[in-house]
Parts: sequence; structure tokens; C-alpha cells
Amino acid sequence: MQRDVIRRWLASFGRIGMVAGGLLLLVVTIAWLSGMFEDKVQPGWTGRGIPKHTDQPTDIVHEIEKSTIEEAIGTLKASSRTVVAAKLLATIAEIRVTAGDQVQRGQELIRLDSKEYEARLDQAKRALEAATANREQAEKAFARAETLQRQNALSRSEFDLAKRDLQVASANELQATQAVQEAEALLSYTVIKAAKDGRIVDRSAEPGDIARPGEPILTLYDATSLRLEAPVMEHLAVKLNVDDHLGVYVDALDREFDATIDEIVPQADAPSRSFLVKASLPKSDELYEGMFGRLRIPAGQRRHLCLNTDALIEVGQLEFVDVVLADGNIERRLVKIGQLGMPGRQEVLSGVEAGERVVLHVDGPVKESPVKESPADDTL
Repeated sequence: MQRDVIRRWLASFGRIGMVAGGLLLLVVTIAWLSGMFEDKVQPGWTGRGIPKHTDQPTDIVHEIEKSTIEEAIGTLKASSRTVVAAKLLATIAEIRVTAGDQVQRGQELIRLDSKEYEARLDQAKRALEAATANREQAEKAFARAETLQRQNALSRSEFDLAKRDLQVASANELQATQAVQEAEALLSYTVIKAAKDGRIVDRSAEPGDIARPGEPILTLYDATSLRLEAPVMEHLAVKLNVDDHLGVYVDALDREFDATIDEIVPQADAPSRSFLVKASLPKSDELYEGMFGRLRIPAGQRRHLCLNTDALIEVGQLEFVDVVLADGNIERRLVKIGQLGMPGRQEVLSGVEAGERVVLHVDGPVKESPVKESPADDTL
């Protein structure tokens, strides 16, 4: 019996020993994975791998004061725009211009079918001939009536009747004359001419279509009346005046044109807090209505940092510069650049301070591919 008890105790101690050994092994494994048995590196910078400045050319970051130009985006529009339409209901027989053509005042643009109006004119002329004949006959009858009345051979009522017939015949002749003039005017409307010089920009109908009174057929504008219409922020617009001279840059032509402000709409747009400014442009065969333009408005002076473009290092879409520190070490910094200033100089918005030296790369801005460093190269 004692032997059985001893065996049970030994079996219990064996199981406890196995569990304890497993726990000890787990603790040792965790300690090894956490680096407990490796040499420690003390915190701080060791200086390993930091580049030193030697004989590389450098330049100073300058702080300069420069005139600021703000841009207002707008569209070229013509102040003088004409819609050509018919005054008659008729079939379009011929259109002698197309979009893009330059036309002169009085130039024939459109011909309508004129047969109906030619027939009306012919009828009016025949009616005038009949009215003229009636008037002539009435004049002769009235002349005879006057002679007979002087001889007391005609009654007063017969004389008055002859006079009335002459007046009616004269009125009918005048009415017939006006009908001829009306028919001639209607016939003239079948030929549509340009009311002013301009350029055709739209053609809304084709020969064979029915022209209806007031319905557009052609659209033209005066090329000398082109102007840029742009919404200008209120803090800039209040400083502008009519007849001020500004520049208008047209992106499609990569050119700047001199413009003169000829109108400032005296009402601000509440949502955008802007005023509509209209600046007239000089006549140019390169400018067309609807083109995109930028109104360049002086906005005073401002100070900013200026950096040599040869100092820039492009890594992907980021820009860096190598700054020479006071101890001669080179520190690479991320910078944010602004507009391009004079040739070879770049506005820098952040990353460097005025008076700092940057390393120049004489072959121009360096472009590097972003490379991820391995953990072994990191210095704590």
C-alpha cells in the first residue's frame, strides 16, 4: 500500500516537473526573441554615415521682396454680338458664309426663296397701274365738271360727285403705291446682309430649311470688341478702376496681351464674394470668343525666400535640398517650393531659413528614385 502511494506521488511530481520545464522554456524563448541576451546600443547619434561638406559649390538662401501678381480666371467674350435671323417665313435658298468667315458690313449672307414675294410685287404693280388709270380718268371727269359748272350747265350735286370720284381714285392710287413699296420691302427681306463687320461664329440652319421670323440662322461678333470677363475677388476689385491697364495671359497661345478695364459691374456676387470685371483686348486674328484667359492683377509687395534651382533634389514628387550645417555636416531637408522667379531662382515656402547654405548640383536639379533603406543602415 505504501508503494502505491509513493508511485502516485512520483507520478504527480513528474507531471509538475514537465509543466515547470515547459514554462521555463517559454520564458527563455521570449527573452531571447526580445533581445535580452544581445549587446545593447546606447541611445543618441553616433555620427556614422553623416555626410560632410567638402568642396561642393554652395549658395545662400536669400530673402527678397517681390511684387505679387494674383490671377482671375475668365473667358473671352464679344461685347458686340449679332444674331442674324429672317423677317419672313420662307425657305432658305442659299447661305453664302460658314463659321469662321470674316464678313463686311453690307455683304450678302443669306438668300431666301423669293418667288412668292416677287409675285406679290407684280400684283401690287398691276394694282397700281389700274389705280393710276382710274385716277387719270377721274381727273378728266372732274375737269369737264368744272368747265360745265362755270357755264352753269352742271348741277352742284353732279360736281360734288365728280370731285368725290377724283378723291377716291387718288386715295386708291396712293394705297396701291404703298402696297408696291411694301411688296418691294418684303422682297428685299429675302436677301439678308451683314449689319456690321464681324466674324461668323455659328451657323444654325442649312439651305432647304424653313426660315422663321426671329429664329437664329447665323451668329457673328465683332472681333474688335473681344474682352475678358472674369470674377475678381472683392479685396482686389475694390482697388481697380475703369481705364486701368492690366495683362491678360492666354494659355492656349502662351502669350500675354495688354488689356484695359472698360467695365466693373457694381454688384458683388454673394456666394463667391467677387465682382465681374470686363477688360477689353486688342484686335488679334489669334483670339477667338470663348477662349480661356487669366487677368493678372497687382496685389502689392511681399517678402519670400529665394533658392537656387540647382540645389533642388527631386525624389518622386518631393523636393529636397542638402543644407550645410554650422559644423560642416550636410542635412537633407524636405522643402516646399512656390513659383519660378527669375531664371535660375525658385521661391521656397518652407524647409529652409534665410541665410542658410545649400549644396548646388552643377548638372541641374537631381532626380533620384525613392529607395527604402534597410533596418541595418538605421542609426539610432
